[in-house]
Amino acid sequence: MSSAGAAGAAGAAGADGGRDPGLQPERTRLAWRRTTLTCTVTAVLAVRQALRGTGSGVEIAGTAFIVLVWLVFTGLAHRRIRELAASRTAGLAPRRALAATLCTVALAVFALAVII
Repeated sequence: MSSAGAAGAAGAAGADGGRDPGLQPERTRLAWRRTTLTCTVTAVLAVRQALRGTGSGVEIAGTAFIVLVWLVFTGLAHRRIRELAASRTAGLAPRRALAATLCTVALAVFALAVII
């Protein structure tokens, strides 16, 4: 598509009330909130399971690790939400994305372990 065609398409989308540039950061913020809530529920269930368990060293160490992972993920999510609120819509840094992914996968594995 030529630049004139792209400009015309963009103008047409703006004229009929097309995309609102503020919606994408809002959806991203809400997705981070939902994921943080899911991680929190997983951490709470792990702590609950440890409190009702035998109190072995493995349970306590596992629970401490889950809480640590939850704290790291919550910090990452909070930072990203603040960046979105400050209108700094640059993409998520690769290191932070990897850390968030690893935290999410670790909590999912622990959630599965708590269920089984």
